[in-house]
Amino acid sequence: MKFDVSSTALLSRLQSISKVIASKNSLPILDSFLFQLGGNKLTITASDSETRLVTSVDVLHVEGEGLFAISAKILLDPLKELPEQPLTFTINDENMEVFIHFQNGQYNFIGQRGDTYPQQRPFGENVTIVQIEAQMLLNGLGRALFATADDELRPVMNGVYFDINTDSLTFVASDGHKLARLRNFSIKGEERAAFILPKKPANLLRSILQKEQEIIVVKFDENNACFTCSNFEMVCRLIEGRYPNYNSVIPQDNPYKVIIDRLSFLNALKRVSVFSNPASSLVKLHLLDNEMIVSAQDIDFSTSAEEKIICQYSDPELKIGFKATFLIEILSNIAAEEVIMELADPTRAGTIVPSENEENEDLLMLLMPMMLNE
Repeated sequence: MKFDVSSTALLSRLQSISKVIASKNSLPILDSFLFQLGGNKLTITASDSETRLVTSVDVLHVEGEGLFAISAKILLDPLKELPEQPLTFTINDENMEVFIHFQNGQYNFIGQRGDTYPQQRPFGENVTIVQIEAQMLLNGLGRALFATADDELRPVMNGVYFDINTDSLTFVASDGHKLARLRNFSIKGEERAAFILPKKPANLLRSILQKEQEIIVVKFDENNACFTCSNFEMVCRLIEGRYPNYNSVIPQDNPYKVIIDRLSFLNALKRVSVFSNPASSLVKLHLLDNEMIVSAQDIDFSTSAEEKIICQYSDPELKIGFKATFLIEILSNIAAEEVIMELADPTRAGTIVPSENEENEDLLMLLMPMMLNE
């Protein structure tokens, strides 16, 4: 086999799928990229046995066709240092010896036969297909991913839940302390369907989607999901199990309402939380008439801080504690200038929503409070 390819085009394709390769693989061949040469197209696959990413690059002066595998490290590290130029790959079909010729040198190493690379599992009969704009999918994943759990006992919480209805698609993630729910009313399914996308493929998808502008075709059955567009394809194993009824934990009638500038609140939290106890990261919000006092203290080291922020609040005085790191994450994942906090009492969950949602979207964040020692 022989072909020519642009060094930067090849490198960008390899880098876009290389993150899926695990540091320790059960099968040694999964440390490699799988290449399939056919016509003027070189298809490249990377996998960790659970998730599979496929992309392709155009090639010239092609001789022969077939499968071969090359170690990711051997290929990626030298290519990163090469300036843009054509590369000529020559692969000996008998012993898999690979030569890469470029402007002022060559690389030579032994590849592997591609036929030992694990094959893609076929989809079952009950396949559901949904089409989502790349940026809408990116936005949904971006808003929800931070709230996913790392819970070995409840694996269903370790991913983003796609709840597809005939009028909307809802992205949900929760770790039991915080919850993120984004409804998008411009994405609709033909019937009710749902799946749980694990955290690793969700993160891989998010990094790939940043450069995409087209429609992503999502195809899934009980066990696997496939995300496809013209530049890449990702197939991954889904988390099996039933996702909890997330709507039942969202309070519908929190009586106290605070409207506050998001950035002022966020920056005050970042400053004050430095003085909180590192183990608990507890901050106290003391709500008075059109004023919020954000405070934290660490008794062990005799440190404390408090800041006053102007807000819109006309309900009775209220003191409530939250984990600062969670509250900072939530505020960082809302884009609006102002946020509305709806609270009930120091023991019940509070909700945080943007004062103005994006078009066709409904975003809600939920956070459980922490006990105040008073």
